[in-house]
Amino acid sequence: MLVAAAVCPCPPLLVPEVAAGAAPELDAARAACTDAVGVLAAARPDLLVVVGPTAGDVGPERYPEGSTGSFHGFGVGLDVRLGVDRDTATGRALPGALAVGAWLLERTGWADTPVEGVGVGESLAAERCAGQGRDLAGRAERVALLVMGDGSACRTLKAPGYLDERAAPFDAEAARALGAADTAALLTLDDGLARDLKVTGRAPWQVLAGAAEAGGSALRGTLLYEDAPYGVGYLVATWS
Repeated sequence: MLVAAAVCPCPPLLVPEVAAGAAPELDAARAACTDAVGVLAAARPDLLVVVGPTAGDVGPERYPEGSTGSFHGFGVGLDVRLGVDRDTATGRALPGALAVGAWLLERTGWADTPVEGVGVGESLAAERCAGQGRDLAGRAERVALLVMGDGSACRTLKAPGYLDERAAPFDAEAARALGAADTAALLTLDDGLARDLKVTGRAPWQVLAGAAEAGGSALRGTLLYEDAPYGVGYLVATWS
């Protein structure tokens, strides 16, 4: 069953080497992410699954422990590995969100507990996301999730998706639901609106909701960070 979860944003800029001169602008977000991973460690899970968005409506894309990713596409010679180096790793590179998740785990010195990665399609319907969450919750007696995903990308005129007046209310409701561990609210987030607002976190958040409901675990939520630097909504929350 699910015993803990951490929700973190997944912009490559979270990695200081990628952000370069802009690195200090996300220091508060990095600190919140570090605290969130600490909550996962304190739960002493038998398995940690890093969940992040991928393109389309594909089902779960699984990445075993030892899978690698990089930030070479951003002009940075930085490689990351999901957990320890195991023979089970495939030749498939981690998608961007899972690479950021792997970086977070390396940064915080995650060790001992087995780690896996799961990519979930950004367009996957809510019921299928919830089903994936239920499956993940049943993978071990004590499961923790590191859930990667961003809010809207339409909060300002200079945002990647330009300004959309619906963006701030969407992010506010997502922040409220994540901070309250409100699974019902997360499962009713509008996927069409999320797509319009270029939200990458909707599907992973709904995987989390399904995992939490699977075992009937009464987890309490805490919102650690909420802001929109660069016009993109970034949220950090913990469930424990």
